[in-house]
Amino acid sequence: MAFTFICRTGDVPEGGMGLFQAGKKSVLVVWPEGGELKAYRGRCPHADMPLTEATFNGKIVTCPHHQWGFDCGTGKCVTHLVRNVLHPYELRVEGDEIQVDVGPVKPARVPA
Repeated sequence: MAFTFICRTGDVPEGGMGLFQAGKKSVLVVWPEGGELKAYRGRCPHADMPLTEATFNGKIVTCPHHQWGFDCGTGKCVTHLVRNVLHPYELRVEGDEIQVDVGPVKPARVPA
């Protein structure tokens, strides 16, 4: 496993979320109220749209594009009878760092 630094623990409060970059990959980090930190691919599995403008009520992540909701503890869609789930990443906390295993990380492109 190759864990990559995503953010500091203070960057995601309990009941909150944040969208971060690991090279070219976006990572959605959520901390459900009363639960544990979770990391998912930062794109909606329904239409592969970025979750940049997603909302989070402490339990459900809602994609802004088609209003699909996903349980932040399991990643499962809770608004439609479908099998779509948020793609989970393994997460660990080392000191005050949140690290996620997103697989091989390619550097983000630098604008010309």
